[in-house]
Amino acid sequence: MALTIDSNSTQVSARPDYELQFSPANRQIRTTFAGVTIADSHDVIVLKEPRYQPVYYFPKKDVRMDLLIATDHMTHCPFKGNASYWNLVVGGQIEQNVVWSYLNPYPEAAPVKDYLAFYRDRMESWYEDEQQAFTHSLHQTTGHTNPLINWLLWEAWDAATSSELVMRLVQQLNEQGAQLLLLNVVIPTLHPLLAARAYRWKRSVGELEEFGATHETLSSNAFQHSPLIPVLEGSGGVRRKIKDIPAGKDFPIIEDLRDEGGTDYVALPMSFSDGQINVITFATDHPEGFSLEILAQIHEIIPLLGRLFEVHAKQHTATSLLQTFIGKHTGERVLNGQIKRGDGEDIHAVIWFSDLRQSTVLAQEISRKEFLDHLNRFFDCIAGSVADNGGEVLRFVGDAVLAIFPIDYGQSDGRNTFVNYEQACDAAIMAVRDARNRIRVNNLQSPENGWKEIDFGIGLHLGDVTYGNIGTEDRLEFTVIGPAANEAARIETMTKVLKCPVLISKAFADGCRVQLNDLGEHKLRGISKPQRLFTLEEDLI
Repeated sequence: MALTIDSNSTQVSARPDYELQFSPANRQIRTTFAGVTIADSHDVIVLKEPRYQPVYYFPKKDVRMDLLIATDHMTHCPFKGNASYWNLVVGGQIEQNVVWSYLNPYPEAAPVKDYLAFYRDRMESWYEDEQQAFTHSLHQTTGHTNPLINWLLWEAWDAATSSELVMRLVQQLNEQGAQLLLLNVVIPTLHPLLAARAYRWKRSVGELEEFGATHETLSSNAFQHSPLIPVLEGSGGVRRKIKDIPAGKDFPIIEDLRDEGGTDYVALPMSFSDGQINVITFATDHPEGFSLEILAQIHEIIPLLGRLFEVHAKQHTATSLLQTFIGKHTGERVLNGQIKRGDGEDIHAVIWFSDLRQSTVLAQEISRKEFLDHLNRFFDCIAGSVADNGGEVLRFVGDAVLAIFPIDYGQSDGRNTFVNYEQACDAAIMAVRDARNRIRVNNLQSPENGWKEIDFGIGLHLGDVTYGNIGTEDRLEFTVIGPAANEAARIETMTKVLKCPVLISKAFADGCRVQLNDLGEHKLRGISKPQRLFTLEEDLI
């Protein structure tokens, strides 16, 4: 694209459907704030751009720079570049980020390099040749329309997921002539295991790829040397005309795109309402790269597009956090409306209660961090085994775990986790075996890692419990209550007395299809009737 400048105007356009027009104002322009002249110049450049009001750009020499304070705020235009901002401070009045400038603009905006512009409606007054006016020219806009805006208003809003929204966006941009090679959306997320969710479409693949990026992925060397990093860190956006960049002199993704015939790459910030910065990237193999028209259309819809992605992201985060902190099935119940105190139902379930042995002593012998690490290794072994075998961890009670293996779980919403008590008992036994194997491996590794060995007790019971919300009106917990839950905890306590790590009630044993050892009847604390207890044979564990 050739750039020509003359005394009348400069028109910049990659293709004739969209252009930036720079021209001298040919008159004195002055603007004031709080009664003080902030800029006064005969050398103002006017930028006219489709769908926008004309903007006055002042040379620095004619601006009261002593009244401006640079800020960290930055915005990005994919064909002008990164805009830096200043606060305006006059007396006791401050107007934040009211002044901007393209200090290192892309070639399309070169005529206003180091010039400063002001938000017109945030200044006190404007004068042209000392006549106060909001001039007619400032209100003029061109007749160009953006078809993506109509698409957002009438079609995009009803996309049920971010994946669907990305696919619709790809289709719309290609219909506008973008000739996309790649479209990628990266959204940081609040999750203990995942740092971000990504939605990537590549023409060579032909379908959308959705995946979670771990915290390790985002700290990897490959990611740290990607153009996503400056965008996520708030440094504006990235634009690369690939054919103009020497091979091997830029981000690795640029070389990958070059090999695929890519000609242009753009990475843009996309903010949520809380200020979170996300990234959306595009690449094309159009011989001329992205046209100004396409870039302008994208740039205009980014704020609203971000709100649509935000709705999906917040819903995904809410679901993930509920599953993380209160369990998958319980979280689904809460999202489905079981949120009032007393909401719940009676269910039949295997009840699992397990406890970490010697925790009080260990807490005094080792540091707090070492104890927390020890506790988390125990939970990884116990709770991980429960979850992997179809159970649901309801609570971590200090150093104990309460879990259930529901039978005909969620009958009200059609979900059956275990269709009968034999299946539920089998799953619980498999979880016990799994947990013991994990703990055995942990203890074998303990000497070389300086860990304390894990000792534990597990109590298994089968019975009816009430599964629902309890607590105060404004602080609730979804859990199980009832005599059977209490009995499971008392059975686990007997593991210390009988010096047996796993104890099983008769109710559970009646539904269990593996061989058990009968330990006879025993009195449980707080339970009036003696209970017959069983344990697993060692060769079955």
